Amino acid sequence: MLKQLSVENFTAFPKAQLDFASGLNVIIGENGTGKSLLLKLAYSVLSVSAAEGKKPNATVPTKSLLATRLATKLINVIRPESLGRMARRLRQGRKRCTISLFFEDDLLETTFSFATRSKSEVTLQKIPSTWQDKSPVFLPTRELLTIYPSFVSVYENHYLEFEETYRDICLLLGAPLLKGPREKVVKKLLQPLEEAMGGSVILDKNGRFYLKLAGTGNIEMPLLAEGLRKLAMVARLISTGSLLDKGCLFWDEPETNLNPKLIRLVASTILHLCNNGIQVFVATHNLFFVRELEILSANKPFKKVKQRYFALEQTEQGVNVHQGHSIEEVDPLMLLDEELQQSDRFMAGESA
Repeated sequence: MLKQLSVENFTAFPKAQLDFASGLNVIIGENGTGKSLLLKLAYSVLSVSAAEGKKPNATVPTKSLLATRLATKLINVIRPESLGRMARRLRQGRKRCTISLFFEDDLLETTFSFATRSKSEVTLQKIPSTWQDKSPVFLPTRELLTIYPSFVSVYENHYLEFEETYRDICLLLGAPLLKGPREKVVKKLLQPLEEAMGGSVILDKNGRFYLKLAGTGNIEMPLLAEGLRKLAMVARLISTGSLLDKGCLFWDEPETNLNPKLIRLVASTILHLCNNGIQVFVATHNLFFVRELEILSANKPFKKVKQRYFALEQTEQGVNVHQGHSIEEVDPLMLLDEELQQSDRFMAGESA
């Protein structure tokens, strides 16, 4: 479990410390405040560790190995022109960016830094004593089932202007279905998703995904609405065991291209995943989605889910982070007030 992310001079953040919950973590902020960057930063570190630990000839972490892998992953996931582009620049001079991650298991603690001049060089101040034992999952704002066929092989053999999270998630989507005693848990999590989609997700021998409808055949993914395709991605990851327990899910703006009914279902699915041992991190600027999480969290099935909320505020000095155990503690209405202002304008127009 990731307990804390500390950054100094990272992009627009002069200094921030995010203390995470073991269940749900919601990062709220307007576009351009760095929500996605924080998710991608944490994901990159966990992903590198898990990938190294799964290698047949894996050795204990070393500074030289981890420095190379971290620099490459950060550049491939976040896509700056150089690593130093992510270090904060100030008029009075160049700054060094320092990043620390703390875990429930102290052996995983990691601290590294890079300067504004760095092209692809990371300096390790603290290396973990062991590797992560489960791969994290990063869900981007768009669905990937329609580009899945041959995407990984093309990505690895050609230069493509896609962030590496696309390649990573495609590898997980293509994993075999989970078999064994945990199938009952999978079935329970899949039921509401399959009811909303009207069928189950299948992968044929040619590497294409379809929605299998009872008694009426299969529908290819491009014919489905994008909101349903996003649900299908989550369903597939659950069925392969990638989203089951002791892992981390990073989801960038889950509400994108979803209608309110599906947003409610996604919020419920996220809380169910938390109940099943997944630590979830979401970035959003949608008040409907945030409030739906709040409403559902008050219900009996989800009352035990530990939560943390983070509101990002853009100031002249950079981005500040407000955090608390509830939405009210961070007061996102002060930061995401466009919807409220629109309602005020609408009511004013009606009364005019």
